[in-house]
Amino acid sequence: MDLSRLMEDIVSFAQSNTVIVIVLTLVLLFFIYRKPKLFFVLLLLGLFLAGVIYMISSLTGSGSEQKRRLIDQGEQQSQQG
Repeated sequence: MDLSRLMEDIVSFAQSNTVIVIVLTLVLLFFIYRKPKLFFVLLLLGLFLAGVIYMISSLTGSGSEQKRRLIDQGEQQSQQG
């Protein structure tokens, strides 16, 4: 997944869920102002979880593509044979 596709997904999510984005922004601003230490802990935790989810989706995506390719190859061989 390239960066432009990711940004398009983020923008489309923000446009379709404006209330959620506004509430999240207000909560984050509150944490920055009142409890900056907790904000940075939450930020690091969120970045870590986003990285883990990205890695899992990346690995499962490549695995499903390989499985699809193997199935297509098997079908082609059965049609030829």
